[in-house]
Amino acid sequence: MATAPPVAQRTDEAGHSAPYRAVGALVIGGAHGSLAVVRSLGRRGVPVWMLVGDQPIAKYSRYVSANLVWPGPNEALALDYLVEFGKCNHLRGWVLFPGGDSEARFISLNHDALSEVYRVMTPPWETLRWAADKSLTYWLANEIGVDCPWTFQPRNRKHLEEVDCRFPVIVKPTARNAMNAFTRAKAWRADDRKSLLTRYQQAVSLVGADSVLVQELIPGNGSAQFSYAAVCSGGKPVASMVARRSRQYPIDFGFTSTFVQSIELPEIEELACRFLEYMGCDGLVELEFKYDSRDGRYKLLDVNARTWAWISLGGKAGVDFPWLAWKLAMGEPVDRLRGRAGCAWAHVSPDTAAVMAEIWIGSLTVSGFLHSLQVNSLAFAAFAADDPLPGLLDLPLKLSRLWRR
Repeated sequence: MATAPPVAQRTDEAGHSAPYRAVGALVIGGAHGSLAVVRSLGRRGVPVWMLVGDQPIAKYSRYVSANLVWPGPNEALALDYLVEFGKCNHLRGWVLFPGGDSEARFISLNHDALSEVYRVMTPPWETLRWAADKSLTYWLANEIGVDCPWTFQPRNRKHLEEVDCRFPVIVKPTARNAMNAFTRAKAWRADDRKSLLTRYQQAVSLVGADSVLVQELIPGNGSAQFSYAAVCSGGKPVASMVARRSRQYPIDFGFTSTFVQSIELPEIEELACRFLEYMGCDGLVELEFKYDSRDGRYKLLDVNARTWAWISLGGKAGVDFPWLAWKLAMGEPVDRLRGRAGCAWAHVSPDTAAVMAEIWIGSLTVSGFLHSLQVNSLAFAAFAADDPLPGLLDLPLKLSRLWRR
C-alpha cells in the first residue's frame, strides 16, 4: 500500500504552523471535470485534496492542497487504502467527488464503509446501477416512456448474426469498469454486417459477451446532442442546466465534447427529470440525449452520476455545480437554480481539430465558427487566468498520454 501524504499545513493568525482541519473535499481521479471541481471549491477557500488517476492535469492546480497517485479504484486494496487515508489524514467528514465512471462505481459499491469516514454524495449501488449499466438505463427509460435508440444485447456471435438491424450501428460497452481500447473509445462504428461481427468479437475479447451492446447510430453530429446537468436530492434537481454539445471530437460520435453551449430546451428537462425521479438520484448527474431527425424525438444515450468534462460551464451560467454539491453534502441550504442560456465552454486543443474536420467536410464555415464564439461568457477546460499551469500543460500531457498508449 502506498504511503499517505503528510497532513496539510496552514499558518494560523499568530503565524504558527498548524494542521489544516477545515472540512474540505477529496477528489478521486478524473481530468478536466476534476480540475473544475478543484478550482470551484478552492476559490471559495475549501481545502481540496486530490487522489490522481491516469490523467494528472488537476494536480497541477494551485488550488490543490495535497495530491497523491493512488492504486486506483479497481485494485484489491482500494477500499482499505481510502478508509485509512481518510483516518490518518484527519479527513473525516470531507466530501468525496468521483472524477470518472470507475471511481463512481467504486464509491457506490462501498457506500456504507466509506460513509463511516467521508460524506458520500454518490448514491448507493441499488440506485447508481441504473446509470452505470447501460442495459439497465435503457430498460428503465423504456419502462417510463423516455425514448432511446434501438439497442440489442446479443448473447453470442450467432445471436448477433440473426438480428435484423439497420446500418450504421455502434458497438458499445454496457459499463466502463476497466480501461482498455474498447472502453476508452466508448463506441466502435460498424457500417455493414462483416465489420459489425469483427468489432463484436474484438469487444467480447476485452470485456466479455455480457458487457457488449449493439445500438443504432442516430444521424447527426454534436449539434444534435444535448445534456441535462444537475445536482439532485432524492431524485429532484436542486440546480440544473440544459446544454448542447455544439462540437465534439471525433465529429461523428465524439469521445469528448469540445464546445458546449448552455441553452433553453424544456423537452430535455422534462425527460431528464422523469428519469431522475424514478432513479431516485442524489448528487451530481448528467444525462445525454440525441435528437433523431427521422422521427423528431430526443433519445437518451447515457447517464453519468459523477463529474463531467464541461462542468465548469455551470459556473458561467450561474449554477456552480461543484460548489452547490459540496454545500448540499454539508447539509447547507441551496436555492433552486437554473442555468441561463448563452454561455459556452471550450476545450481548445481538440476543438481546433473538430473545427478543422467540420470545415473540411463542409458542415461548418469559418463565419459559422466565429459566430459560435459570440457568447455571454466563455469557460475553458484547462485555461484560467488565476490558475495558469494546467492550461500550459494541457496539450503536452495529452500528447504524452497518447504516446504511452
